[in-house]
Order: sequence, then structure tokens, then C-alpha cells
Amino acid sequence: MPRLVDLFCGCGGMSLGFQEAGFDIIESFDNWAPAIATYSANFNHPITSLDLSDSDRIISHLKDRDIDIIIGGPPCQDFSIAGKRDFLGNRANLTLSYAKAVTSLAPKWFVMENVYNIQKSPIFQEAIKIFSEAGYGLNIRILDASLMGVPQQRKRCFVIGKMGAKDNFLDQIIDSKLSTSHTTVRQYLGETLGTDFYYMHPRSYNRRAIFSIDEPSSTIRGVNRPMPATYKFHPADKCTDYSKIRALSYIERSYLQTFPNGYKFKGSNAQIEQQIGNAVPVKMAEFVATIIFENF
Repeated sequence: MPRLVDLFCGCGGMSLGFQEAGFDIIESFDNWAPAIATYSANFNHPITSLDLSDSDRIISHLKDRDIDIIIGGPPCQDFSIAGKRDFLGNRANLTLSYAKAVTSLAPKWFVMENVYNIQKSPIFQEAIKIFSEAGYGLNIRILDASLMGVPQQRKRCFVIGKMGAKDNFLDQIIDSKLSTSHTTVRQYLGETLGTDFYYMHPRSYNRRAIFSIDEPSSTIRGVNRPMPATYKFHPADKCTDYSKIRALSYIERSYLQTFPNGYKFKGSNAQIEQQIGNAVPVKMAEFVATIIFENF
């Protein structure tokens, strides 16, 4: 089994997807205690609390390990469309730390995941240059989770690197495996939510907030609030009957992120919501992981 290390593992969405695809995770890393507690409750391999802004510490910790693949999603707040973007901020620099760690440890493969907006960042372009100059062929793709078996329209940027390969080496394989239709909540969860309509707190009330289970959900974020009694319906809302609409619990939202029933979350409700919103959907990670595993 290929031996894997997960940097910036969070609560474990990407790890679980790769584990399900057949990878042997030898160690994972993060620096946020609630996410580490959740991860520890669901996996048997070690997770280490480490400040990942210092690539030298990562390299020193892992330099003698036999690693086939490194995966990770450096925190994305500085690139996110959800707030004020700071392409040169402290969190953006974690992308460079990740790139330097990967190229120093030189596994055969790596995967870096982030928000699709990262491609506009000069930090991202610098990281790509680091990977390329180290000899990695790169596949850089914006992927939609709802075309990968996830009942959620969540677009993410994946950079998949293989030492010695040509750029875009997986494009045809990825395209051949993507679904031609979007996965709906009903298709994935059936009737288990017990409602046909639900409230998803919007970034702005200029956007709709009422969704049907006969479509993919919107992107799961780290904020979850009940439906306000004073909510004014948006023209695109799927239902306008208050009695038929409710907000989802964090466990239900974790299902939309394709975490399995029984996955244990640790921390306050706000911390758990943040963990779930930050996670890579498990089935999205498994889709990418399966392609890599089959071409290892």
C-alpha cells in the first residue's frame, strides 16, 4: 500500500477519502486542537500537533520516513471568496510552506487542495513554480464535488503532482470518470433528512437560502444558523412555506460533506461547524485518491 502523509489534515475529510481508496496513512499533522481531537477520535494512525508555517520543522520531522505521497489543504481563508481576500497574508504563506516541504521530501506524488479562487494568487503561482522546478508534472483542475458523487456544488482547486510526469497527465482519466449529472441530496441521502426543503444560511441575503433535496446543496460553510423568523424569501428560493423548512444540524451537514454516519466530532458546536465547513468532502477526496491509486 502506498504510504501517505497528510499535512493540514483538519478533521479528516481528505484523509478518510484516501484511506478508503487504499492508501496507508502513516502520520497526519494539524495545529488546531479541536480538529486534532476529532481526527484522533476517528483514526488509529498518529496525528501530530505542529506549526506548519515552518517548513523546516516539517522536513526535519519527516526526513527519514519512507513517504510515497503527501496530501494537504493549506488553510484557505486568505484566498476565499467568502471574505476579504489577502493573497499575501499569513495563511497564504502556508501554501509556500507546503510546497517547500513537499519538494524537499520529494515523494513520488502529492496533492494540494484549496479554494478555486487561489489561482488568482501570486503565492499560488510561486508554489506552482516550486513544484515544476522540482521535477513534478502537474494537473491543475477546478473540480465540482457534485460531479464526483457528493450532493453539494462545491468547487475546489486540486493540484496533483507526479515526479517526472508531463503536465496534464491525468486530464483524460479525470474527465472520463466525472459524472455528467449533479448528485442531489435525495439521491445521496434518500428520505433520511425528513424534509424536502431546508435553510442554508447565505453569505448575503441577496442570495437564496432555501434549497430542495432534489438538487445539490450549496457549498457547506463553517457557519450554521437557524432560519430567522423575519426571513424574507428570495425569488429563487425553492419553497415559501415556513412550516416546511428547517435548518440542518451539524451532523446532517456532515452528511452533505459525505462524512459517514457515526463519524465523531469533538469541540463546541461552533468549532464543529467550522471543522465540517473547512473539510474536503470525503467522496471528493476518494474520487481523486482512486484515480491516483489506479495509476500509481
